Amino acid sequence: MISPVRMRAVSVHLLTATGAVFSMLAIIAAANSAWETMYLWLVVAFAVDGLDGPLARRYDVKTHAAQIDGVLLDLIIDFLTYVFIPAFALYQSGLLPGWTGWFGVLLIAFASSVYFADTRMKTDDNSFWGFPGCWNMVVLVFFATEPHWMIMVAIILVLTPMMFLPLKFIHPVRTKRWRQVTLPMAALWVTLALYGTLRNFVMPDWTEVLLVIVSLYLLLAGMAQQLIPEKKKA
Repeated sequence: MISPVRMRAVSVHLLTATGAVFSMLAIIAAANSAWETMYLWLVVAFAVDGLDGPLARRYDVKTHAAQIDGVLLDLIIDFLTYVFIPAFALYQSGLLPGWTGWFGVLLIAFASSVYFADTRMKTDDNSFWGFPGCWNMVVLVFFATEPHWMIMVAIILVLTPMMFLPLKFIHPVRTKRWRQVTLPMAALWVTLALYGTLRNFVMPDWTEVLLVIVSLYLLLAGMAQQLIPEKKKA
């Protein structure tokens, strides 16, 4: 008979695995150009991703359900939801016309696969070294704002090498420094993302501007922390 402790630990792995289900539903929606449905499923997967980590640590899955590698399972699903599906959606949507679509999505897929296998991904304060391949957030901003294709290509060309540079990017939940600002900003980003998807990305100008500002904070806060020394406690 399975003990309650082991059952809770295994349940956390099963919760993580639901991300694969939401990923499949998202890519089916993307194949049918149902972008709002696709992003709703990705937002659900994003919520699961934010929940399963704290639960895994609380119920010590490495000890009580060690036969399943939760880190590997999480990485597989993250690659689907953060990289593969958003890149496919960017190509399928036609936001990047002609050769730019091929170039953009193949570059994203190739570089991100290398980054996700990099053992130096995490910092000591649970942030990331290099841009953490959150292309789902980038592509959502593209959908919401529809910038010129040259701007989108330029952003992809800037963010791709940043995955492999010694630049810090915060984790919206686990990075303790500035968490009192980061958590509300992350919640606001998710709210704006849901608002945009429910409106099929037809958003008032002020919400688009706010989405860009919040995205820039989440993108640049880690590098700002590198430049601003943390005050040592007396």
